[in-house]
Amino acid sequence: MSKTDATVDERIKETSKLRKALIRPELGAIVGTIAVFAFFIIFAGNSGMFNAQGVLNWSTVSAQFMIIAVGACMLMIAGEFDLSVGSMIGFAGMSIAIISVTLGWPIWVAILLTFALCIAIGALNGIIVVRTGLPSFIVTLAFLFILRGFTIFFPQLIERRTIIGGISEAAEGDWLAPLFGGKVGGGFFIWLGDLGVIEVFSRGTRAGQPVVDGIPMLIIWALGLVAIAHIILTRTQFGNWIFAAGGDAQAARYVGVPVNRVKIQMFMFTAFCACVFATCQVIEFGSAGADRGLLKEFEAIIAVVIGGALLTGGYGSVIGAALGALIFGVVQQGLFFAGVESSLFRVFLGVILLFAVILNTYIRRIITGER
Repeated sequence: MSKTDATVDERIKETSKLRKALIRPELGAIVGTIAVFAFFIIFAGNSGMFNAQGVLNWSTVSAQFMIIAVGACMLMIAGEFDLSVGSMIGFAGMSIAIISVTLGWPIWVAILLTFALCIAIGALNGIIVVRTGLPSFIVTLAFLFILRGFTIFFPQLIERRTIIGGISEAAEGDWLAPLFGGKVGGGFFIWLGDLGVIEVFSRGTRAGQPVVDGIPMLIIWALGLVAIAHIILTRTQFGNWIFAAGGDAQAARYVGVPVNRVKIQMFMFTAFCACVFATCQVIEFGSAGADRGLLKEFEAIIAVVIGGALLTGGYGSVIGAALGALIFGVVQQGLFFAGVESSLFRVFLGVILLFAVILNTYIRRIITGER
């Protein structure tokens, strides 16, 4: 091959940094995030949305979406869906409540047993999908109803009610509960309060204490899961396997990728993320309800799609999914601060979803020449 021929070979030609940036899956989410923040800075900048307490509010809500979006993103990149995530959240929370409050076992035992149970259900989802060849949409839709049914049935059978409280009392003095319901950085925020950087309470029993007394573990979990998942996807062989399994499963098998194992493990990871969400929720609220987690599976998928992932698999970004979750949290809380009717939350999300998907698709077609 001549030198001239080599310079035009698609396999070896250099790609500009601008082109690489434009075809990144996070592009739509980045633009959407900037637009959302700009909107609320203009219309709710003086409402307290961006003071310490306001930032904590929307950061906590965003972290909730982020935790389940990470699991959904990894699974979607692997080419599968899990519609049972919302029911898994309710099921896991009720499991912790029944084991700790009703049966009287230590809360750490309840948490560990629930994690083991949820991960096993996630593995079962994956095994059924890969062994039968059924669409994951159908299999996990079935488990959506199965898990929700058990979540309603068991507390009614045992407690004659669908809400079980007393988890806060059961968690007192427990060594594991603070990992899901505690806060970190309390001393740092006291220092910021003493310096006058953040507000402090002026009266009452908390006079002189900062309005923000720490970062909830929910946020730490969200950031940790995003960081770990991003590293796995972009820096490891297993990350390449995930992309390959979702891009072209048969071709991946030909080159030795354990596609079935990868898909099953992604179902397990999605269940793990749902269980983290549920555990943080029940520790924070001190109770478990049969209606917890409703529609969370769709919110997670929407966050991932806003983040640039393809519904067909093989393409996506955890960072993009995290930004999609951030948009969720900012919009949900921002409407309140802006004095806008809260029912418009879904309208905002629908507009942002369409905008992000159209932008990602349009830019990718221009750059890659796709039709």
